[in-house]
Amino acid sequence: MSDRPLKLLLIDQDPIFRLGLRVALEAIPNLEAIAAVETDTAALQILAEIAKEDPNQVNLVVLEFGNGRSTTSQQLGLQFCRQLRALYPNLPILLLSSVQQQGLLLAAKSVGINGYCPKGTPLPELVAAIQEVADGGSYWFQDTEAIITPNSRDARDAINRVSTHSPLPFSRLRNNLRLSGIAHIDATLAAVTAQLQVPGLPVLDRAILAGQRRELLAARWLLNRLLVSSQERQEENIPVTDELPLTPPLISAIQQRQTVSPLLSPGALQSALFASCVTKLQFPLQNVTDIPLEIDIFREDKKRELLYLILQKFANQLDELRTSQIEIDQLCEVKNTLLRDLWQAAITDFFGKFSRIQIGNQNIEIVNLLLQNTEVVQRDILNKIPLICELYSYLIFQTELNIDNISYSVVSVEAKSQALMILENLLIQVANGVVQPLLNSLADVEAIKQNFYGRQLISTREIERFRNDLSWKYRLKNYINEPKSVFESRYEIFVIVPRGIANTSVYAPRNQELEKLSNIPLVVTLLLEFSDAIAPRLKSLVAFVGRGIVFILTQIIGRGLGLIGRGILQGIGSVSLVEKNLRRNSDRPK
Repeated sequence: MSDRPLKLLLIDQDPIFRLGLRVALEAIPNLEAIAAVETDTAALQILAEIAKEDPNQVNLVVLEFGNGRSTTSQQLGLQFCRQLRALYPNLPILLLSSVQQQGLLLAAKSVGINGYCPKGTPLPELVAAIQEVADGGSYWFQDTEAIITPNSRDARDAINRVSTHSPLPFSRLRNNLRLSGIAHIDATLAAVTAQLQVPGLPVLDRAILAGQRRELLAARWLLNRLLVSSQERQEENIPVTDELPLTPPLISAIQQRQTVSPLLSPGALQSALFASCVTKLQFPLQNVTDIPLEIDIFREDKKRELLYLILQKFANQLDELRTSQIEIDQLCEVKNTLLRDLWQAAITDFFGKFSRIQIGNQNIEIVNLLLQNTEVVQRDILNKIPLICELYSYLIFQTELNIDNISYSVVSVEAKSQALMILENLLIQVANGVVQPLLNSLADVEAIKQNFYGRQLISTREIERFRNDLSWKYRLKNYINEPKSVFESRYEIFVIVPRGIANTSVYAPRNQELEKLSNIPLVVTLLLEFSDAIAPRLKSLVAFVGRGIVFILTQIIGRGLGLIGRGILQGIGSVSLVEKNLRRNSDRPK
C-alpha cells in the first residue's frame, strides 16, 4: 500500500452509524472519508462530480444494502451495485452490512462486490479488509454462514491446512463449529468485561458478572480442547496446558509491555480509544444522575448527533496539534484555548454556520448569537473540565496516565479505561457548553423546540422549570459542591454506562485550588473541617447519652411502670373474685 491516503465513500441509511464509522476511520492513518451519504442517489451524484475532476479520487466504496433488513432494500442494494459496477468498473466495493444470509452474499459477490464484513467487526479487522479490497484483492468475513473466496490468502491457507493435514472427513465442519463457538463466546465475554468496568456497579452484580466471565473463559478453553486435534493445536498455537487462556486484550498488553520498540503509534492509540467511545455512544443517553445537565433538554438522537460531532472535531484538533509539532509542556498553556476552539467548532457545525431564525421582526444568525456567550461558557463550564492536559498528552505524546494517584502504562487496559472516562466527560461537558447559550437566548423559540427538544420539555412552563434547576445547579456547584470536591481532592466526572449518563469521581491533588478559596466556598471548607473534627466526639457523646436514656427508660421507668401495672391488674383480679363470691352468697336460699 502506498503512502497516499485511501479515500473512501461511505453509504449507510443510519446517520448515527454513518457518523460513528466516519469518525473511527478518519482516526486511522492513511484513511480519509471524503463523504458519508445516506442514499444511493447522493452517492452517484458525488461520484459524478468527482469523476469530472479526478476519476481516481475515490479508492473504495463502503456501503450497506439499504437498511440491511427488508428484502426490498436488499434487492435495491444489489441493483445499485450493478449500476455502480457498470459506471465505475475499476472502483472496489466493500459491503459492510448486517446481512448474514449466504444466498444474499453469493448474489453480492456475483454482481461485483469485492468484499464483505458484518457490522460489529472490530476496527483493526475492518481496516485490514478495507486495505485488502482497495489494493485490488478481496476479503470475505470467515464465519459459518459467510463466503470464503479462493482469492483470500488467509482463507486459501485455511482450506489447504484442513485438506492436507486433517485425516477426518468432518474436520472442516468441526473447525467451523469451533470458530463459530469461539466468536460467540468472545463477543459475550467482551460484553461482560465491559459491564464489569462500569463505575458504581453494585457488589452483587459485580460478583455475578465475574462468575459469568470465569464460565466463559472455561467454556472457551474446553472448546479449544475438545474440537481441535493435537496437530491443529500445534499449528494454530492453541494452549495445551491446564491453565485457562488469557483474554486477547491481556495477551496484547503483555506482549506490548515486553516490546522494546515504541508501543503503539499515536494514530493506533487514538483509533482504539475512539472506537470504544463510538461503541459507548450507542448506549442510551438518559441522565441517570441527580444533577441536571444542559443536554437533558435535547432529544436522544440530537444528543447523540452532538456528541459524535464533538468527537469528530476533537479528532481533527488532535491531527492539527500533531502537524503543528506542539511541545508537551505547551499543552497546559493552551488548554483553555483548545477547549474554546473545540466548543466554537461544535456550535458552528451543529447549528450551521449561516443558519438563521426569525424572532419577531428580526432575522438572527444563530451561531453569531450563541458565540457571544463565549466568556460565560468558558468560565462556567469549559475551564472546569478536569484532566484535559493528561488526555491530550496521552493521545499525542503517549505519556502514562496518572489517575487516582496511580500511574498507568500507555498500553495497559486500565490506561485506556481511564482515558475513555476522561474523553466521555469532555464530550458531555462541551455538549453542555453548546446548549447553555441556546437556553439563555433562544430557549422558548418554537423552531428550536421543534428541531431539538424532547417531548417532555417542550412547554414554556417545563422549559422555565428546567432553566431554574440549572440555575440552582450552578449556585450549588460554585458555593458548595465545588469547594467540597476541592477539599476532598477529587473531580466529579460524567461517564456513559449501559443505562445512560452517570457520574463518578476520581482522586486528584487540588491543594493549590484549596489555597485560593475565599468567601462562601472557604466557609464551606471550614465547616467541613469543623464537622470532621467534632463529629466523632459528638457521635460518641450522643451514643453515651443515648445508652443512658435507654437504660433509664427500660431498666428504671419501664420496670417501675411494669410493677405498677402488674399490681393494678392483680388488684382488679382480686376485686372481681370478691364480687363473684358475694354474688354467689346472695343467691343462696335463706
